Amino acid sequence: MRLLNFSKKRSLLATALITSGLLSLPVLAQEKLPDPVQLLVDRGVTIEATFEGPGGITGYVGSMQGGPVAFYLTPDKEHVIVGNMLDSSGENLTAPKIQELVLGPQNEKAWGEIEKANWVRDGNADAPIIVYTFTDPNCPFCHRFRQAAEPWIDAGKVQLRHVMVGILAQDSLPKAATILGSDNPGEALKENQKNHAQGGVKVDRNIVSAHAKKIRQNNRLMSDLGLSATPSTYYKGADGSIQMKQGAPRSDEMEAIMGSPKP
Repeated sequence: MRLLNFSKKRSLLATALITSGLLSLPVLAQEKLPDPVQLLVDRGVTIEATFEGPGGITGYVGSMQGGPVAFYLTPDKEHVIVGNMLDSSGENLTAPKIQELVLGPQNEKAWGEIEKANWVRDGNADAPIIVYTFTDPNCPFCHRFRQAAEPWIDAGKVQLRHVMVGILAQDSLPKAATILGSDNPGEALKENQKNHAQGGVKVDRNIVSAHAKKIRQNNRLMSDLGLSATPSTYYKGADGSIQMKQGAPRSDEMEAIMGSPKP
């Protein structure tokens, strides 16, 4: 982590051990920020919330360029410590704050937007667990994720809702539009999955003309959410909170995403 000394215009590495509790967020817009905090804001950091720890240390969480960021203001208000904080047992105290105050609200908002997007249901409509995933028809990692999810889908436990995008290859958008606009999108999705090694679903130009706009809308949604990889998957954790996984999940992450042990 980085200690920024703004009074002497120099920076050096630092560590800090704190135990933090949530502090009522001040109305930052109505208060003058300490100089080092204001400098980070001027550099593009958006502050979402603040919390305090012992010894007068104040923590801030927010975002910069689409990613979460955390930093800590020292009691003299001349330094900020940028990065993770650890307690005496080595527990990361920053990650839970970022999840609670930044990623949690962002993911909740994203879930509502994705629900209204153009997606294809994969699995039983009555399946109790809903998982949203951004899928490019040419994406090998999307293909592997679908293979890994198959036991839960076949058992009727999960419906995987594919938000079809076209970003990886020239024919990704036509394939995605063909799947989305088919008379039976679920079957077209299965065809793409089954024949993935041979190029996937056969493009129907008439369908593409009618549905390309919807895929572009999905592409834009993916970009607006700050996602840069397929699959990008949203799911509900055991506590009901919305979680997000970018890229292909590891095998040890599948139970959490699918909401139950492998059938």
